[in-house]
Amino acid sequence: MRERGDYFPAEWEEQEFVQLTWPHAETDWAYMLGEVQECFVRIAAAIAEREKVLIVTPEPEAVAGQIDGLVRMENVRVARVGSNDTWARDHGAITVFESGRPSLLDFQFNGWGLKFAADKDNLITERLVAGGVIDARRRNCRGFVFEGGSIESDGRGTLLTTAECLLSPNRNAQMTRTEIETYLCRTLHARRVLWLEHGYLAGDDTDSHIDTLARLCPDDTIAYVRCEDRGDEHYEELRAMEREIEALRTDDGRPYRLLPLPMADAVYDGNGERMPATYANFLVINGAVLVPTYADRHDAEALAQIAVAFPDREIIGIDCRALIRQHGSLHCVTMQYPKGVGLNGHNGI
Repeated sequence: MRERGDYFPAEWEEQEFVQLTWPHAETDWAYMLGEVQECFVRIAAAIAEREKVLIVTPEPEAVAGQIDGLVRMENVRVARVGSNDTWARDHGAITVFESGRPSLLDFQFNGWGLKFAADKDNLITERLVAGGVIDARRRNCRGFVFEGGSIESDGRGTLLTTAECLLSPNRNAQMTRTEIETYLCRTLHARRVLWLEHGYLAGDDTDSHIDTLARLCPDDTIAYVRCEDRGDEHYEELRAMEREIEALRTDDGRPYRLLPLPMADAVYDGNGERMPATYANFLVINGAVLVPTYADRHDAEALAQIAVAFPDREIIGIDCRALIRQHGSLHCVTMQYPKGVGLNGHNGI
């Protein structure tokens, strides 16, 4: 890894830890706090069996009571830091390697285009580094609005993203597409950006984050959401996205190996709004892939397809019906940090 110089590692490369920003009573989860905390405990337990977990919370003592006896405590670190919400994928640092050393890129998170408050979330990475919890160089990139869920890396210089998100007028409207692409390649040490112009999920607050739609996987593979129900509102857009993905080529000009993921059946909240239940929102960790499930007839098929993409890892389903009620899923509430990023603090809490 270190001999590769400047690069943006793929998610499936060896990791040091995963960050979870824990739900508390001052977040939008207040009305269903116990239910969502149970989901976070399941995620933390699965990760802690295989690597370290950093829990960010203003209430370490409360978290201790929730995870006691359920999570492998020697792999848990807790930092007392305030937060607006729980979406670590989008307020967490993006790690690149520069001259063989990890750099934490601390971008501005503006609540997915000024939809939600993010003042506390924007300070989390800075506080973790300043407090010595995370031992790595932090690079201030807050002049650019950017979220981890909006980008995929193959670890070899190719990025995958969506125009709907990165060209949103409430993010970096002062920049053209060409300027954004140039900035991403320079900052993330990439050679090229693959853009998807189509694809969305109803109920998604992120303006079509790539991690809800299509994911780069090892061996030049793309796993993506396919809708086969012509009566579904997503059918035309996801079919157009599929055609785009079919036309993509690897760095050496070959078609990608494509693995379609099923579309979960429609799930609605109490107001009749459809929620973004997507199997593409999986998390790769050391030795395993955590896959969101929804007590849906398509769960088994999704797990099987992701197993094709990651044949050397255990595939673990995590019931994420709680998470989609706030319009995200498993990958959205996690951020992985690659091997080489230091994590300090006492074992447990």
